[in-house]
Amino acid sequence: MHCWVPKSMAASKPFLVLIHGIGANAMWQWNDFVSSLTSRFNVFVPDLVFFGDSYTTKPERSESFQARCVMAMLEAHGVHSRLNIVGLSYGGFVAYSMAAQFPESVDRLVLCCAGVCLEEKDMDEGMFKVRTVDEAVNLLLPQTPEKIRELVKLTFVKPIKVLPSCFLNDFIDVMCTEYRQERKELIQALHKDRKMSNLPKISKPTQIIWGEQDQIFPLELAHRLKRHIGEKANLVVLKNAGHAINVEKPKETYKNIKSFLIDPLTPPSNQENHSNGHKVD
Repeated sequence: MHCWVPKSMAASKPFLVLIHGIGANAMWQWNDFVSSLTSRFNVFVPDLVFFGDSYTTKPERSESFQARCVMAMLEAHGVHSRLNIVGLSYGGFVAYSMAAQFPESVDRLVLCCAGVCLEEKDMDEGMFKVRTVDEAVNLLLPQTPEKIRELVKLTFVKPIKVLPSCFLNDFIDVMCTEYRQERKELIQALHKDRKMSNLPKISKPTQIIWGEQDQIFPLELAHRLKRHIGEKANLVVLKNAGHAINVEKPKETYKNIKSFLIDPLTPPSNQENHSNGHKVD
């Protein structure tokens, strides 16, 4: 496991783990958030297995395996408890699994556009823009500039209009080529035989942040997740935002992470709404 870690850990600070989604390595997705959070937390930013410099020779591809890998890495750094975890998209699946497998280690959880509550039948019933897992793989692991442009249109409410092919080809070479088969298997493992009845309950305070116009994991999955967790969960919906809220709405996303994690004595249901988002009970 490769991970960005604190140069020196402050005993007075709680621990914060930022877990990235599929598409690029950890720092590509979290870079704009790290400097603002290091003053209040000991921040860890891991590359999940088969991203960045993290890899395994084992055959496991589940999010529960990824969760165990992250936990083992943290324990190797002497971190066993007081964990706050923020998971973005696929990283939210891993974060949820960490809370389920290691409840004694996790304090609070933030899940951003993470379709943890999806079921295998949802694709057959037309919930998603893609009709098959293979279509999802080709979209989420783009190999041509045209596919990246298609993905950007799907993940942003206001997509970037000018994306030069030379830049996109370089991005593909650096971020989308290595471990493609293994990443395909990670996506397949998320979908195969997935049922709500098999999803464990968690009891940790959880902030769910979602783009109102998310076309990767539709907003219905956010409501489903809140119902599944119950009274410990709070849902914040960001208006005029799609799936890539860390890029499209970084300030709003940061504010909602900060308000939930830095003031844990304030119950989520009593937090002030932001003008660009609204809470859903």
